[in-house]
Amino acid sequence: MKKLISHQLVKYLEDRGVEHLFGLCGHTNIAVLNALEGSRIKFVNVRHEQIASHAADGYARVKRQTAVVLSHLGPGLTNAATGVANAALDSIPMVVIAGDVPSHYYGKHPHQEVNLHADAAQYEIYRPFVKRAWRVDRPDLFPEILEKAFQLAASGRPGPVLVSVPMDIFSMEIDVALFERLKAHTKVLQKPSIDEETADRIVLTLTGAERPLVYVGGGVNLADAAPELAAFVDHLSLPVAHSLMGKGTLPDDHDLTLGMTGFWGTRFTNDTCLAADYILGLGTSFKEADCSSWESGYTFNFPGAKLIHVDIDPDEIGRNYPAEIGVVADLKNALKVLNRAARRLYPEGRKNDALRADIAANRAAFLRDNAEACASDQFPMRPERILAEVRELLPRNAVITTDVGWNKNGVGQQFPIYEPGSVLTPGGFATMGFGAPAALGAKLADPSRVVVSLVGDGGFGQNPAVLATAFEEDIPVIWVVMNNFAFGTIAGLQKAHFGTTLGTVFEKNGAPYSPDYAAIARAYGVDGIKITKADEFKPALDAAIKANRPCVIDVQMVNVPTPTTGHWNIMDIYSPGKHVHHVAT
Repeated sequence: MKKLISHQLVKYLEDRGVEHLFGLCGHTNIAVLNALEGSRIKFVNVRHEQIASHAADGYARVKRQTAVVLSHLGPGLTNAATGVANAALDSIPMVVIAGDVPSHYYGKHPHQEVNLHADAAQYEIYRPFVKRAWRVDRPDLFPEILEKAFQLAASGRPGPVLVSVPMDIFSMEIDVALFERLKAHTKVLQKPSIDEETADRIVLTLTGAERPLVYVGGGVNLADAAPELAAFVDHLSLPVAHSLMGKGTLPDDHDLTLGMTGFWGTRFTNDTCLAADYILGLGTSFKEADCSSWESGYTFNFPGAKLIHVDIDPDEIGRNYPAEIGVVADLKNALKVLNRAARRLYPEGRKNDALRADIAANRAAFLRDNAEACASDQFPMRPERILAEVRELLPRNAVITTDVGWNKNGVGQQFPIYEPGSVLTPGGFATMGFGAPAALGAKLADPSRVVVSLVGDGGFGQNPAVLATAFEEDIPVIWVVMNNFAFGTIAGLQKAHFGTTLGTVFEKNGAPYSPDYAAIARAYGVDGIKITKADEFKPALDAAIKANRPCVIDVQMVNVPTPTTGHWNIMDIYSPGKHVHHVAT
């Protein structure tokens, strides 16, 4: 029996348990939209493909499931590219299904084809950042390519893949048996672990060290290994520092959590890492910002210190620092074995009350130092107070999405996260415009949780059309626009080094300028609140949470830099030998 490929595609997605499909229409993919009529899969209609890919990214992070994007060719695919690249650099599984030019028009340069250097090659645009890009050249190969795409997206180091489908193939018929046979194939691959001998070696090495430390990246959360991590460090009393992407993997109020490292890390965290003699790196790439541009003397002292590095991706082991022990393994499986070894070798566990007391004292000192800013009645508001009041009102399991600037760097440094996977931030790509649409996907993935997007005015202004989707689909996200009338972090950097803010602040005739985002929200049918003094913010946020409707809270904020004692090499490039950082604008 034969059926249209578009209909068999939808049936295939249903059988895989796909519940939401993010995308935007085009003449190449409307056959698929037609097939979605009556499907239990919900098509999440957006106004820009970047919204679709960022929303799918947020969805995958919260749902812990491969997200699916439906795109059009040419401008549709290029619009989505930034969100797909962001997902790639943060190892988020995603399958992008894109319409392509009709196969019988190859070489004729049809409507909207990207074709200046090659014919029928739009899929190659994604090649530098997806795990693999397929073009479907024959209808009978489509089922097999789909199965490979989903398997590759979720296996090893997760990430996006692209399946580019000529529009005429969507409308062809093939034998349903080609799809049916795929049901015999497993949908979950068994992941690699470590052997007992290696686990014993790691445990004995750490317990034999004078100043051991565990350094956690986002890979631990991606592997759903937070419970195993907590059990391991608790049993052996090991302090835990984390990268930006590792934030929340161990709760920020845990008595062994040091905090975030690098440029926006605290001095205590950086100094503790610097003094470590053995470091167990788990699911981390040791990225530049987390490692103070890899310069010794600031965060890590390799090869003075020695590294044990465990990661699912062998290419990351030893990329930036030499590893004495390198292990390719799934983090959840590896930590299960490490826990068995720790309990066998140390049945009673190991105590370090002095370490816990030191961490507690430094945490209290940081809070005292920040207390004045958190309580300030200044308006425009201090960012510290905005973050403190958001945290005070939210339940422990609320999901926070960030963009870039204070809402990312400040959150990483001083906003407590209590549950793994409850802060979604653009790590590797540091994409402005991620936070607002990612919140849509997060809320769809888990409607029971409060979702708040902390975004700057620069980031929110990138794609305010997220509000149309929120209104149409009744997605009750709260966007807190931390509005400093600027691309604030870059403005502070430019002012510090060059004494100007050209192109980084928003002005009209020399006066600060910003759209009224609350009014824009109301124009979309969404609740909009404009804060005019500091003591209005907390009641407004509280009311928005209780209303359970989409809402924008536009709050003016002073443009002060996120405080840092860390190091970033670009400072030396701009101002050699002057030790200049960001300044207020």
